Amino acid sequence: AESPAEVTGDSEQVSSRIAGLLLAGGASKRMGSPKALLDFEGETFLNRLIRIYASSGLRPILVVLGHNAEAIRPSLPADVEIAVNPDPARGQFSSLQTGLRALPRHWDGVLYQPIDFPAIRESTMQALIRAFRPGVPLVIPRYRGERGHPVLLGPAVVSELLDLAPSAQAREVTRRHYPEAVFIDVDDAGVVTDVDTAEDYAALLERACPR
Repeated sequence: AESPAEVTGDSEQVSSRIAGLLLAGGASKRMGSPKALLDFEGETFLNRLIRIYASSGLRPILVVLGHNAEAIRPSLPADVEIAVNPDPARGQFSSLQTGLRALPRHWDGVLYQPIDFPAIRESTMQALIRAFRPGVPLVIPRYRGERGHPVLLGPAVVSELLDLAPSAQAREVTRRHYPEAVFIDVDDAGVVTDVDTAEDYAALLERACPR
């Protein structure tokens, strides 16, 4: 059996099962083609993140599709779970709720992000997982003081997110929990590198493979 992501303390070892949730339901209108299928360092955005989530010990890994679902679905590994947002035009938060509802209940925390942040390093995932403890509402990475993705949600925050209307935004809940949240400063610009447009994508590729 595959081991769950482990959170290790100084004096004891706590084994926590962390689920991975990737949001790929957007229309990618500003990009002009599905962001999930764009290439970055020899992999699609989505498959790169799935690989990093899997190698970080996240189980299960669930991908939320919506717009372009039939184009994206064939590219996904067989062991990834899929949920489809029935009305992705409601926005990204509705995809987050779709994914949280679809996850099997055998988890202690959920690490999630939109696929707009493809350059995140595996070491960042591992740092977030190591920082998670029972009772911690949120673990959030920061790069040079700027908060980014992915975000690790505790069960209480997940419940609050599911209670909101689909038209709401996650920050309506997460900001309330900042005083108790754990912020992890990382040397990883990928946590704040949001790729929304063709210009963003060109800049990402330029940084990865400078001329």
